[in-house]
Amino acid sequence: MLIQIHKSKIHRAVVTEANLNYVGSITIDLDLMDASNIYEGERVQIVNNNNGERFETYAIPGERGSGVICLNGAAARKVEVGDIVIIISYALMTPEEAKAHKPIAIFPDDNNKLS
Repeated sequence: MLIQIHKSKIHRAVVTEANLNYVGSITIDLDLMDASNIYEGERVQIVNNNNGERFETYAIPGERGSGVICLNGAAARKVEVGDIVIIISYALMTPEEAKAHKPIAIFPDDNNKLS
């Protein structure tokens, strides 16, 4: 049996862009993706602290060091620039793996930079 476990998260990132005219996804600064162990194309859940929206999309890398957090396509309607979001990834694990797993959490500053 496999269970779905919280793998990693980017906690309280600031939305910098919302691009409705894009195929879909969330663009994330590659520094944040690397630090949080989120992979290109990985399914992620977005939680918007400002309006309570919860939705899923997939991650694509943004320019390293840019601080970009951009919701693309239909997801752009669920955020406003300046909203605070939590980006969460999950992994399938056996119960034994889950007991030993330690999720990664990163906490960027107000400019989506790591200190």
